[in-house]
Amino acid sequence: MYTATLLTSPVTRGLDPALIAPLRNAWGGGEITWLAPDEAAEFSLPAIPENFRTVWADLQKMQIDLNIQETAGRRKRMLLADMDSTMICQECIDELADEAGVGARVKDITARAMNGELDFEGALTERVGLLKGLPLSVIDKVLETRITLMPGGPTLLATMKAGGGYCALVSGGFTAFTEAVAARLGFDENRANTLFHENEALTGEVGRPILGREAKVQALEEITAKLGITEAEVIAVGDGANDLGMLTRAGTGVALHAKPSVAAQCEVRVNFGDLTALLYLQGYAKPDFA
Repeated sequence: MYTATLLTSPVTRGLDPALIAPLRNAWGGGEITWLAPDEAAEFSLPAIPENFRTVWADLQKMQIDLNIQETAGRRKRMLLADMDSTMICQECIDELADEAGVGARVKDITARAMNGELDFEGALTERVGLLKGLPLSVIDKVLETRITLMPGGPTLLATMKAGGGYCALVSGGFTAFTEAVAARLGFDENRANTLFHENEALTGEVGRPILGREAKVQALEEITAKLGITEAEVIAVGDGANDLGMLTRAGTGVALHAKPSVAAQCEVRVNFGDLTALLYLQGYAKPDFA
């Protein structure tokens, strides 16, 4: 048995009931359950329809996300999340680069790396090198003035933890940021790269080994083993090429507002909903949110 979930932005809330019933009927689905009025709904299906992706593409034009998953095991016991452009709205290294006066150059490298056009480790090393000499105090300034949480993140964390879930933040960014974001949102642990500094300024070097795609998969393996759960019991979320390993290994891998080349390799895609979409995908209704 499968479940089709339709959702849209919680700001626009443009999910029309008149749209869902004909789709359910055409696909021979079960009863429609509204998870949030005008925002999220679901219905059961006996199989994945052959025209699923065609319908998906049509609904994307209406700013509606459609995902179909196996019904059994949708509710997960662990969240594994990327940070930059996932749990927060920014790319931390781009914000630091702006402060260092090399913003445009670094943003171009970041975009190409996240789209899978550049080797992640080489791209990170090059970008960090451009930050050499930046005062260490700038990190706190960026955290305070530039970093904002992705909408829905606090609710996602609170709801999963209320249900006994374990939450891990894994980033190709830096511990100086993941530690602050993890503490603010309530993650149980965080993993990221370490920026080296000397005399209260960045040296332009980053600790080795660099945490990239394979390290995120390693985190998935290590944490599930520690918790005594399977990878099928994990919901992972990310947006960049270095997230693909964990997204394709986890029970549910969600490409959130992802780069096109990344989304194309993921079965579950959220382009219009916020992070509460991960709760709807697990079958939570809005009144269930913590």
